[in-house]
Amino acid sequence: MRAILLIPFKSLATAKQRLAAALDQQQRSQLAEAMLRDVMTAAAGVAGQVDVAVVSSDARAEAMAKEFEFLVIEDMRNESETAAIEMATAWSEERAYDTTIVVPADIPLIASDELHQVLDAAPTEGAVFVPAYDRRGSNCILRRPASLIPLRFGNDSFLPHCEAMKKTGKELVVLEMPGIGLDIDNPDELEMLVARAGETSAQRLLRSWGFGQHDLDVWEAAV
Repeated sequence: MRAILLIPFKSLATAKQRLAAALDQQQRSQLAEAMLRDVMTAAAGVAGQVDVAVVSSDARAEAMAKEFEFLVIEDMRNESETAAIEMATAWSEERAYDTTIVVPADIPLIASDELHQVLDAAPTEGAVFVPAYDRRGSNCILRRPASLIPLRFGNDSFLPHCEAMKKTGKELVVLEMPGIGLDIDNPDELEMLVARAGETSAQRLLRSWGFGQHDLDVWEAAV
């Protein structure tokens, strides 16, 4: 197996607009960077088994990739996650990678052991999917061959990806994972992230802003 893990990232300057009701632009940018660092930290745990590349044109994201000694695939069009992964998949195939693993940059509870489980579950030909906790989004996709199905990301990508896999006749493994399963797209998910055990960069940042403090105050008042 010659595999590459792809982390698409658009821009810190325009990150996470759907969190605008809870965070201002500077906070959204800081959170996006913290989540990207959490994802990179987990990816570093499998870097001896697969190559890792950040797909981006954002200068800060590229600097972080170099810090982790990851590859950078320049996304000069900067259109969408779907377009970035389509381009990066073609880039990977041109360099003889037979397997691609795609993880988004907004799953801050991802753990290296979860990525190892995804790699261990990979069929000889086929795919491994890890859905979001609500089974709407696709939070990790391994494809072998590298472009086995086209990927279309968005709020409801999981079931279309499953349907695309059925048409191939290849094996599909679906894994439910608590870390990979939580992606951060709306304010409710910020609270979910803070409530979960852990000390990721994103969790520490949100707690420093007071997220989760209300629940803590209620608990302390009840004791």
